Amino acid sequence: MTQTAHSDTVLIIDFGSQVTQLIGRRVREAGVYCEIVPFQSAEEAFNRLRPKAIIFSGGPASVLDQGSPRAPQAVFDSGLPILAICYGQQTMATQLGGKVEGGHAREFGRADVEILKPSPLFEGFWDVGKKYPVWMSHGDRVTVAPEGFEVIGTSENAPFAIAVNESRRYYTTMFHPEVVHTPDGAKLLSNFVHKIAGIQSDWSMSAYRARAVDAIRQQVGDKRVICALSGGVDSSVAALLIHEAVGDQLTCILVDHGLMRKNEAADVVAMFQQHYNLHLIHVDAVDRFVGELEGVSDPETKRKIIGRLFIEVFEEEAKKLGGAEFLAQGTLYPDVIESVSFTGGPSVTIKSHHNVGGLPERMNMQLVEPLRELFKDEVRVLGKELGLPDSFIGRHPFPGPGLAIRCPGGITREKLDILRDADAVYLDEIRKAGLYDKIWQAFAVLLPVQTVGVMGDGRTYEFVCALRAVTSVDGMTADFYHYDMNFLGRAATRIINEVRGINRVVYDVTSKPPGTIEWE
Repeated sequence: MTQTAHSDTVLIIDFGSQVTQLIGRRVREAGVYCEIVPFQSAEEAFNRLRPKAIIFSGGPASVLDQGSPRAPQAVFDSGLPILAICYGQQTMATQLGGKVEGGHAREFGRADVEILKPSPLFEGFWDVGKKYPVWMSHGDRVTVAPEGFEVIGTSENAPFAIAVNESRRYYTTMFHPEVVHTPDGAKLLSNFVHKIAGIQSDWSMSAYRARAVDAIRQQVGDKRVICALSGGVDSSVAALLIHEAVGDQLTCILVDHGLMRKNEAADVVAMFQQHYNLHLIHVDAVDRFVGELEGVSDPETKRKIIGRLFIEVFEEEAKKLGGAEFLAQGTLYPDVIESVSFTGGPSVTIKSHHNVGGLPERMNMQLVEPLRELFKDEVRVLGKELGLPDSFIGRHPFPGPGLAIRCPGGITREKLDILRDADAVYLDEIRKAGLYDKIWQAFAVLLPVQTVGVMGDGRTYEFVCALRAVTSVDGMTADFYHYDMNFLGRAATRIINEVRGINRVVYDVTSKPPGTIEWE
């Protein structure tokens, strides 16, 4: 979809930091639209977007290495305000004539910054002469600031913790204001976009909805659109938004591939047919998908099979409809960012079942992706704006490959049925305990391991089930949910008693760093 126009935009140049997306989130939370681009395409994006302000992210490289990332000269020539974070500070210093050195004491984790002079960057919450907690993550450090810069904040191992050139509106921090471990970081970013860059808070879902509807109409015209409706929040919101724009030109296709949660396909069909005036086709492709996946153990092979079959099904359905010029998907902004990551990033693996970046030429269709500017929680806000019920908007995310990635090792129909039943019992216990809305995502995994157990007077040889529950906001990072043992005991007992094929249950307590995949 042609990206909608935004009058006041912040351009975030990504130098490879694993938390760059958090910068974008904090800027959006301040009511300001922003886009994240890798440094290689920053000049093109700068010319296209004509931003009102620029932010440099951190990154894993060293500016001392030959060929390390740099910002385009055009951003320095523009006269626009710039906020440079961590590696961003170092490349700005290097490019403007300062000096960066390695070999000093590294600083990773919590640090205290002492404020030496006032600045609009932290006006209203940090006072001169006091120290405040921030989060550092650097090895190299600036040792000589460029001409015109002065130090207004220091830490024990970062003498240039905050260095600014007020006349040019250049602001740099060695710490990361975007992470929650810098308690006042969101306020600092808000001050930069509002007080320094003078941008108004005009980023809202109602405004986005109106712009997106207009953009969809301009792109689609009077042509037909088919939508890959999975029943998840993303594709459902995309479908409703496109339907608002083009009405009966949209046909939704729900591919029942046998990898959905228990009764999910029937529930989705009932909701959309009974409550929304959408043309929905339910395609029963269980035999086709499960038949090709049966016995396949390599996770990437699974994803490729699922992606290929999805495309084949949509091609066939489009032909039955007499052809369709557009295929709609619920692609989100994190998908887009990962797919253009300058490092290659995890997206090569994570998004191999998506069509981010294009479709096979033989399909002769264009993509409509009305959510590609939104983060996950923003999609939920848009869903509420479109009238989706809270019970649906709050559903836990479900991946495109479905149970295929929650059943490591070879897939069989029997194993999928066992997993589906265990997952249903687990989610039922979560709802009964009143925990569903406190958890971002919870699911069961059927491990490719069987153990000997004794149940009653008999010996069993059955599968091990792992339970996972995480807290998160947008799925970029996640921490395991801290259940009490009574809950885990109840859930495990029910699964073992009610699901034939499982005789042992374990709980997964690993966290999820940025960009990692869900299970495999």
